[in-house]
Amino acid sequence: MGNQSLNRGLGAAKVAKQDEFYTQYVDIQKEVEAYLEFDPDTFRGKVVYCNCDDPFESNFLKYFATNFNKLGLKKLITTSYDGSPIAGQWTLFPEYNEGNGKRQKPTALAVTLDHVNDEDGDGAANVTDVELFLKRNKAARRALTGGDKYPGGDFRSAECVALLKEADIVVTNPPFSKFKEYVAQLVEHGKKFLIIGNQNAITYNDVFPLIKANKLWMGVTIHSGDREFRVPDHYPLNAAGSRVDENGLKYIRVKGVRWYTNLDHGRRHQKLPLMTMADNIKFSKHKEVLGIGYERYCNFDALEVPFTDAIPSDFDGIMGVPITFLDRYDPDQFEIIANGDDRDEMEALGVPPLGPEYVGNVGRRKVGVPSTKKAAYKRILIRHRRPAKGKNK
Repeated sequence: MGNQSLNRGLGAAKVAKQDEFYTQYVDIQKEVEAYLEFDPDTFRGKVVYCNCDDPFESNFLKYFATNFNKLGLKKLITTSYDGSPIAGQWTLFPEYNEGNGKRQKPTALAVTLDHVNDEDGDGAANVTDVELFLKRNKAARRALTGGDKYPGGDFRSAECVALLKEADIVVTNPPFSKFKEYVAQLVEHGKKFLIIGNQNAITYNDVFPLIKANKLWMGVTIHSGDREFRVPDHYPLNAAGSRVDENGLKYIRVKGVRWYTNLDHGRRHQKLPLMTMADNIKFSKHKEVLGIGYERYCNFDALEVPFTDAIPSDFDGIMGVPITFLDRYDPDQFEIIANGDDRDEMEALGVPPLGPEYVGNVGRRKVGVPSTKKAAYKRILIRHRRPAKGKNK
């Protein structure tokens, strides 16, 4: 769907607390295996915790259980919350299902695996063996009761926090409406993590300082392309890119989501190839730069760069770039200065937050001419750590 449809969809979801977007198996597989290419031992000997994942349905559980031995996991823990709205795909526990295959009242559960063996004797250990093991071993699962403050299975509940303390790496798709609180908890407990969130979370006051301090960065595989997520049956399909499959399951195709992580990977060490300012003006593929040049912000000595691949290699000052720059960010190549939306960070530079009174992002206009139009895109302020020789200022 387009950005406007996405913003409407995610905005409405946040207001209605309809922020259950269930990740496809293939998207989990692609992302996790990108870390293995960089370091095959990323997950070896580790306790992986998926704490927003209904074990009846979770593709996170399915992926890590299927690849338990390949990854060399020490333990896999998944927890669901009370009242989880989807059911019926993977009927692991018959006592929780009616005769027609539909689950009774959803129940918060913790499922723990410390091994995956060949339970069915077919010569391979896979997800079918996990299903058999969990059916035969009730001790591998337990109900989560919650407490007065949080329902069972809520990531903030005492039970789930205790499991979090046991974990080495957290991998999941947390509720978008609780993303700031969720990340804060991971940071508080010093956990490694690989999680999915809305692209706009980049500029949250609770998230951007972590990016700036090189304590959080973008993952490998989701960038400008969209991804399809399953949603609960009661969600309205009022956005472009939605569908219902042959089994009646609902899906929404979403742009503007990202993997957020503090696990190292190869992409963040790949320098962004750049041209000089003069070559960009001559050869850029962007009409906003080609033959025109760059604008500067009024009352603030910084260069407006409308596209990441238009960053000049030889500019020695501060540049305002799109937040999608972070998909290509190499911390050895660039320094992050500030979030253009953050009043405190901008005032520390001596200017208000970048808004309509600065370079317009809706069409081109003369710098410094006030506008009533709302700026369409957010900006991050960066500069080169070592600009190319013959630098411009």
